Amino acid sequence: MTVPTTILGQNQYGKAENRVVKITRDGATHHIRDLNVSVSLSGDLDEVHYSGSNANVLPTDTTKNTVFAFAKEQGIESAEQFGLALARHFVDATEPIRTARIRVEEYAWERIATSEGEAPHSFVRRGQETRTAQVTYDGSTVEILSGLKGLTVLNSTDSEFWGYIKDKYTTLKEDYDRILATEVSAVWRHGWNGEDDASAPDWQSSYEGTKALMLGAFAETYSLSLQQTLYRMGSQVLEGRPELEEIRFSMPNKHHFKVDLEPFGIKNEAADGAVYIAADRPYGLIEATVLREGAEARIPLDLTNL
Repeated sequence: MTVPTTILGQNQYGKAENRVVKITRDGATHHIRDLNVSVSLSGDLDEVHYSGSNANVLPTDTTKNTVFAFAKEQGIESAEQFGLALARHFVDATEPIRTARIRVEEYAWERIATSEGEAPHSFVRRGQETRTAQVTYDGSTVEILSGLKGLTVLNSTDSEFWGYIKDKYTTLKEDYDRILATEVSAVWRHGWNGEDDASAPDWQSSYEGTKALMLGAFAETYSLSLQQTLYRMGSQVLEGRPELEEIRFSMPNKHHFKVDLEPFGIKNEAADGAVYIAADRPYGLIEATVLREGAEARIPLDLTNL
């Protein structure tokens, strides 16, 4: 009987979902950054798998402590800046570690409005979207993927869907005035590779500008398909943000179907103000990458939701 020979393949380890809340006090006015940080490390780690030797292992508890210490000592200017500082630290300070990948989700808060203006230290969670970032560092090159998820948008008109393939199983009726709604998840890759920190993007303005371009394109596109809208959103982003090389979207079609009121003798037409049922599943799922001409696609398909 032949004994199978095995070898170790790609591997990584780390501490996932470190919840970090940083409060910065500016007199009576406070500022809050709320992150969920996951650390993954890879490198010279064969022996811990083959023999159980921990000689090259930085404990995951240490990575957790580092996240919190960096939040205190270095502060959090942005998800990207914080992730980059951590990634460089783990690789540069720990010889067996060759690559660090830091994934960050950021939860936004806004000040509560009162009769006397904005409260200086009272906040409510902003519910539009979750900001994401992934920083990968291998000792020389940096790759930063920024993104967002959970951004729900809707156009109540200026959307059609017709002219599609029809076979014996097709029951969907063509629609010349429909609701177009989706929940946008997007990841975009920066061209900056970490060689010159002075030329690094302004992460906050880059994020805000990218989101604004996406929303503007969604609102301004007369849509004949969600695919067309997706491509227009990506094109607008790359045309308006020269620091970006590619952007990938995952956009479920949040279907709104007109309710059949004919049994009650009621016409339900869009022109008269139709009534719809919002169906949460099953749903169409539209995914695509938009690239700057000449750029290489490098965002993996499974990274749309970081």
